[in-house]
Amino acid sequence: MLTTLRNAWKIADLRKKILFTLLIVLLYRIGNVIPVPFVNVETMSKMFDEQLSGTIFGLFNMMSGNAFSMATIFALSIQPYINASIIIQLLTIAIPALERLSKEGGEEGKKKINKITQLTTVGLGLLMGFAYYIMLVNYNDQYGGALLMNTEGMGLLAPIVIILSFMTGSTLVMWLGDQITQHGIGNGISMILFANIIARIPGGIIMPMINMLWEQWYWVLALIVAMLAIIVFIIFVSQAERRIPVQYAKRVVGRKVYGGQNTHLPIKVNMSGVLPIIFAQSIASLPATICAFAGVKSGWWYDNVFSSTSVIYVIIYLLLIIGFSYFYATVQYNPVEVANNLKKNGGFIPGFRPGRPTSDFIHKVINKVTLFGAIYLGIVAVIPIILGAVMGDTRFSFGGTSVIIIVSVALETVAAIEAQMMMRNYSGFLEK
Repeated sequence: MLTTLRNAWKIADLRKKILFTLLIVLLYRIGNVIPVPFVNVETMSKMFDEQLSGTIFGLFNMMSGNAFSMATIFALSIQPYINASIIIQLLTIAIPALERLSKEGGEEGKKKINKITQLTTVGLGLLMGFAYYIMLVNYNDQYGGALLMNTEGMGLLAPIVIILSFMTGSTLVMWLGDQITQHGIGNGISMILFANIIARIPGGIIMPMINMLWEQWYWVLALIVAMLAIIVFIIFVSQAERRIPVQYAKRVVGRKVYGGQNTHLPIKVNMSGVLPIIFAQSIASLPATICAFAGVKSGWWYDNVFSSTSVIYVIIYLLLIIGFSYFYATVQYNPVEVANNLKKNGGFIPGFRPGRPTSDFIHKVINKVTLFGAIYLGIVAVIPIILGAVMGDTRFSFGGTSVIIIVSVALETVAAIEAQMMMRNYSGFLEK
């Protein structure tokens, strides 16, 4: 990876793209610490640690690089865009007009769907900004009115400014990510998410390790070994795929022979990425979120079912990860469509006739591969919870979701740089 980055830096065009990407990330990090007007940042951070850290808002805070807990203009970060993308992706399957637009519309169809996604992002940003303001109002009395400041006599101006600040921030984050995608390196939204998680490492990993280094050095050593093992495991599974052999029949057109080559159909072990963990964590932490709004912090149900350290919570969490893994595998991979495409192009899987037998075989393979991918996601997601329960009061604001995102984005970025380097170093037939 270091060799790839060093070689890329020597190419002027790639160097400009890397610097542009770093500049956009720097601008984003600056905006990540600018507070929204009328909100007391210190009281907000205190309230978040006391009330909301174990709820779904803890996931939002992780994906925003602690901006959510500080009520900055980028507090919503990329959440509205991610939610909008998922909603439009699901509607593309459910609504025939959107499905035709995505499959048959070509480049113009992609632009229209992207425009719909952007408008949906603005709408969700407005909705989430309003929800954030309602949360501030609900907790303001509990903290003696110190959460919202200088709002007396402002009327509707204060809520309008707060809500529009959150909405504008989420829209600007979407625009910054789009600039990275068009003029920088890699996927812009992924790079912003990567920067958010990296920004949490000093306070979420390094400082707790330093604090417990002298008294509990063995736990520090065990944690380092566990993190390295998880990273190696994630890289191995991220690159793993099930290759189904495919052969193409020979066709004679005039004096030329087409086809006849052997290839394979790759099916990735973890084809759904980190989305099953994100959705499973959102749903599993929903009861704790409701309890936080209701002011419930203890009780049998809270301690043994809703708490993120309880055994029942971990079991529900695992089952949800497995369920969402199969759901996304079904959404992303259509065995019937793959079998029909193979049949149209004269391809077949050895030992299976084209058509229904081929689609049934592909469906069976996907089910087996998805099971391994779901178990992998479950292991990565649960290990940090187990380590946190074993280590007691020491808290690490870093989980399996964060590690998967960091490793995946790093691999994708290096692959993008290598692809652009190869494209620039390849000599075409006119140069020979």
